[in-house]
Amino acid sequence: MRTPKLITILLLALIAALFFIPFLGRVHLFDWDEINFAECSREMLKLDDYTRIYVNFKPFWEKPPMFFWMQSLSMKIFGINEFAARFPNAICGIVTLITLFICGTRLYDRKFGILWALAFGGSLFPNMYFKSGIIDPWFNLFTFLALYYFILYHWKRNGFDKEGVNKKPVFYAIWSGIFMGLAILTKGQVALMVFLMVLGVYFFYNRFRIFFNWGHALLFLVATALVTLTWYGYETAKNGPWFITEFLKYQYRLFTTHDAGQAGFFGYHYVVLLIGCFPASLFAIPAFFKGRYTSRYDKDFKIWMMLLFWVVTILFTIVQSRIIHYSSLAWFPITFLAAYSFYKWDRKEMDYKKYVGVLTTILGAIIAIVLLAVTLIALNIRRLIPYVHDTFAQANMAADVHWSGWEGLVGILMVVTIIVGLIQLRKRDFINAATTYFVGTGLVIFLAAAIIVPKVEKYSQAAAIEFFEQRQGEDCYVTTLGYWSYAPFFYTHKEKPTNPNSYEEAWLLKGDIDKPVYFVTKVDRVDDYKQYSLKELYRKNGFVFLKREVPAK
Repeated sequence: MRTPKLITILLLALIAALFFIPFLGRVHLFDWDEINFAECSREMLKLDDYTRIYVNFKPFWEKPPMFFWMQSLSMKIFGINEFAARFPNAICGIVTLITLFICGTRLYDRKFGILWALAFGGSLFPNMYFKSGIIDPWFNLFTFLALYYFILYHWKRNGFDKEGVNKKPVFYAIWSGIFMGLAILTKGQVALMVFLMVLGVYFFYNRFRIFFNWGHALLFLVATALVTLTWYGYETAKNGPWFITEFLKYQYRLFTTHDAGQAGFFGYHYVVLLIGCFPASLFAIPAFFKGRYTSRYDKDFKIWMMLLFWVVTILFTIVQSRIIHYSSLAWFPITFLAAYSFYKWDRKEMDYKKYVGVLTTILGAIIAIVLLAVTLIALNIRRLIPYVHDTFAQANMAADVHWSGWEGLVGILMVVTIIVGLIQLRKRDFINAATTYFVGTGLVIFLAAAIIVPKVEKYSQAAAIEFFEQRQGEDCYVTTLGYWSYAPFFYTHKEKPTNPNSYEEAWLLKGDIDKPVYFVTKVDRVDDYKQYSLKELYRKNGFVFLKREVPAK
């Protein structure tokens, strides 16, 4: 007897919640993005201004406000903390898996819907990002849904005989526009750029035949504009065009310079996706090749997903700034193609390729070795200090962190997952193999986030953040020296400065300050500030904590 669809959705939501919500607040937010975005949301609440984004109480025009609205609402409910900052993405994880189940069920059947949800929730980075406080999970979901509804619009308008696509074309066009508007409100015009590029390549593939109605295209743009005007329009009408103009300038600069990060090597995103979307990335490979199709829509949706993959990866390979987040929209087509491989193998509509099992075993073994090595290195880390020549790294390694050795079970679980999955593949037990690989990898990530990541964080930033937390409620200035961090703003619960001089490092170091100043620097940079009248409080894990008192009158 088949499980009713609603019960399957509720069960999927419960399982996703159990994977994504626990331990969200177990580890501090990480510089830069997590703390940066959480601070923007905190200041949104502090200033009671929900149309402009601020960080350090200065305008921050790099991102639109949608995600900050979500975070600020979460902080209203749960308080100013790590759990609240990450909770919106945990909800996104639940919504994404349910969405993929519903989409997959509509496209094929319930088995495919479950496979797609498993592939997304059980791959490394897609799963990990649902435990984070960054923008991309919601942005990717909205952009995918905009494209998905446009595909349904195309099918309905052009006579694709697909069960379940029974609304008028205008319905799908409007919903596509609504989701595109939400994507733009989440991260900017890059959503529309990717969307239009995918449509353009499909137009070329379709031998330049127009597959949409111009009136419906206009309706799509109107729906998109109406959603985006809730911010673009309101902010411009309220405060003038300056903030929006600066935002648009930044979006342009992002695509033409290294402003957002390192340049990286040419094949950066392909390597990131291969490793970061494990194991879905490897199971997706056979689906990239031509296969046997059972229907017109079977072939067409696969083509759309492949076009989305290539547009995203080629675009962000060309773009000057190369950051892991940028190609994360490709997780949707990769996980679709992975589910597609398992589904077709199970139905004997595609030949299983042994190289997939071999490659999955090799990469899975490397990941397992890395996880085991983390525990082994941590247990012997003090012995390795003499072999490290960076003084800051040496001090990091000297942190007092307790490792029992049981943390290695996470790596062992990865080994078991790879072995059992390979055995099932060889037996051609494809559905159980998919379940083993994706559920097993999901459990590995869950345990690593709960057991390993909090301990690793103590070697990196925990000492500094704990110092910032101790300054909460104290009438003082707190800043970093020799490196940049958003942590002093968020973790001290910084108030809006009343003295504009406090933004100047030189004034804090030697000016006529009006209250005590605390400085945090690193052991390899502290000597650069010896000439100033700073009292060293203590050192911990590579950080040096200094104080400057108000000069006597």
